[in-house]
Amino acid sequence: MQSYRNIYPQIYDFEALYHAYRRARRGKRDRGSVRHFEQNLEGNLIQLQNELIWGEYRTGRYHRFQVFEPKPREVASLPFRDRVVQHALVAAIEPIWERRFFDHSYACRPGRGMHRGADATQAMLRKVKREHGRVYALKADVARYFAHIDHGILRQLLARRIACPQTRAMCEEILASTVGQDELAPAGIPIGNLTSQLWANVYLHELDLFAKHCLKARHYVRYMDDFVVLHHDKAWLHHARHEIERFLWQQLRLYTNHKTQVFPVALRRGRGLDFLGYHLWPTHRRLRKSSIRRIHNTMRRFQRLYARGEVELDEIRQSVVSWSAHASHADTHGLQHKLLAKYPLKRAA
Repeated sequence: MQSYRNIYPQIYDFEALYHAYRRARRGKRDRGSVRHFEQNLEGNLIQLQNELIWGEYRTGRYHRFQVFEPKPREVASLPFRDRVVQHALVAAIEPIWERRFFDHSYACRPGRGMHRGADATQAMLRKVKREHGRVYALKADVARYFAHIDHGILRQLLARRIACPQTRAMCEEILASTVGQDELAPAGIPIGNLTSQLWANVYLHELDLFAKHCLKARHYVRYMDDFVVLHHDKAWLHHARHEIERFLWQQLRLYTNHKTQVFPVALRRGRGLDFLGYHLWPTHRRLRKSSIRRIHNTMRRFQRLYARGEVELDEIRQSVVSWSAHASHADTHGLQHKLLAKYPLKRAA
């Protein structure tokens, strides 16, 4: 197994830190922490560089808060300088795994994402249906995935590829900064860390390898902790579910949640595959009802705010365009026109 040395200079190089700062500020230039960092940009980057060179860098304190879309979860946010460092680290080590990751893993990877994942999954549905006349799906979700990632196992997986002592020590320090009360068997990585996105893919890459090379699953797609296996034989999928759940617990200390099941995908009407923000069938796809409900709630709120003069058209337009881009990947042409007609925007007299 190939491992990599002499990675660390790529992280503390001044130009690398500058480009990491540019990536970290993207979409956040109006925030106070970013503006404060930019007031002495060169000095702050040199300070980070010196701390990294002399092994004095330590991860800052996390700010933890709750988000509720699409479901309640805790997010941990670091000071801006730490986000710059993590961008530099990920830029140096991500290519090591990116060239090895499974093609049909779509989360938090360059040039992929939900829409390409949905396209690939629907193409697999069509292929199985065309070849066998029926489609069954194993739809699975790892229970509280980020909270259950075992630090010891993750360290072993990182150490397989990273032979550079300073880079490994830096990963160890970031990982140690997340340890909670259970110090004997620490588990869990913060959702808000950039490193967490990469490390979460590194961790479940082991499942990808098991599904493809051991189970020989031909039609398998993963989007972070959600994954689907498609097959024409329901009994084979039940066997695959048993083997996957055994592997997840024995090798990664993970388990699937109560929604995991095997079911037939209806060819025309009836149940579709609820995956990556859409209901998928071999012949068509629709938006989730929750997505439609959220945009209705958003438009009603914008109507009220616009009537009171508390929001401008540009902000509303950005939100609508973002939702329309997602909706346009499903059969929603009529829905989009109906939505825009339902919520006319008028200023109060």
